[in-house]
Amino acid sequence: MFSDEGTVSFEARPSAGPFFCLQRSFLYQESNHFVLRRLKLTTAGESHGPAIVAILDGVPAGLELSPQDVARELIRRQGGYGRGGRMKIEKDLGEIFAGVRLGETLGGPIAIRIPNRDFKNWQDAMSVEAPAAPDDESLRRVTLPRPGHADLVGMLKYRRADARDILERASARETAARVAGGAVAKRLLHGFGVRVESHVVRIGQVHAPSPDPLPDSVQASADASPVRCLDEAASSRMVAEIDEARRAGDSLGGVFEVIARGLPVGLGSHVTADVRLSGRIAGALMSIHAMKGVEIGMGFASAAARGSGVHDEIERDASRRRAGGYRRRSNNAGGLEGGITTGEPLVARVAMKPLSSLRQPLDSVDTKSGEPAKAIRERSDVCAVPAAAIVGEAMLALVLADAWLEKFGGDSMQELESNVEAYLAGLATATLG
Repeated sequence: MFSDEGTVSFEARPSAGPFFCLQRSFLYQESNHFVLRRLKLTTAGESHGPAIVAILDGVPAGLELSPQDVARELIRRQGGYGRGGRMKIEKDLGEIFAGVRLGETLGGPIAIRIPNRDFKNWQDAMSVEAPAAPDDESLRRVTLPRPGHADLVGMLKYRRADARDILERASARETAARVAGGAVAKRLLHGFGVRVESHVVRIGQVHAPSPDPLPDSVQASADASPVRCLDEAASSRMVAEIDEARRAGDSLGGVFEVIARGLPVGLGSHVTADVRLSGRIAGALMSIHAMKGVEIGMGFASAAARGSGVHDEIERDASRRRAGGYRRRSNNAGGLEGGITTGEPLVARVAMKPLSSLRQPLDSVDTKSGEPAKAIRERSDVCAVPAAAIVGEAMLALVLADAWLEKFGGDSMQELESNVEAYLAGLATATLG
């Protein structure tokens, strides 16, 4: 792991499956959780096990939180044109069973359980107990790894003969727990006027430019589209593209944009690599299953432009209290300069590859016999980009809530609110001369 001095050391310890840990903004192998700087999200559970569990630690006492706050986000994650049969089985709502009393957080870990309704069909294959008379069919063993999935590399890394031991945890079903944790983070940010929203800008070959200006409620406009796209004509073409891929037994990826509005200047820092908010955000978004690229603001397009066409010119605007009395004439930086929020909307785009489970499977190898074979056909979505955008919202909200608590501190919401108000008041009267 990374030590406090920034050197790298490795520590052998048992592990139950693949995981990521975010600490000091670096990704490294530590446990089944995301450790940011003030928050820690632990997830547990397998795709077809009894439940997925999220435990979020570090939330101040006194945050108003209801089961509906979590259920609303989980329901949004299950939507989107192109989802598979699993979403017809599951009815994710989330059960808060620790850390909340009488509608308010207590300051301790918040635990949320998301039952897997499909577990009733998998009780033999996902049993904790060793079977009396094991057979491949009843245990749903897998020896036909899918190209592009964690199947084969996980089998080799963890010395498992059955890819089921890998794919159950590698499944994007785990993101339900992230969305549950992100719902709490969004609730905290919302109380301070910060909104985290998303929309889809590409599915396959169909591209829809992000509108300028964005609608007042990106969420309401996007959720009204079957593919969460703000362009009605492009939305129809995306649906047609998904239908065509379904008929071909194929899958589709795409790009979504996630936006945070209402942030003040000053979250994050330039002083060391680990506190740059741009790196923390990119790491969190890239940790989502099947993501292959992240750009902030103008992103990769800025590499082909001249500086005069990239950098956002600055002017005074006394009405922009949260931006310190300044505004940018454009937002090519995507709301971040030097790893610090500028007070402009924070904009990130994330590229998702096509899912690796295909109804017309690709060539692979049977790991049991060593002979050429077709990969296994697991039940899956044709396109999950609209749902991935909701996961992107959750991950961005977690990073921003973490940066918010890092900047303003407080064991209770009252203390946090007082600190935020004092900072904003200071921005309004600050002089740089």
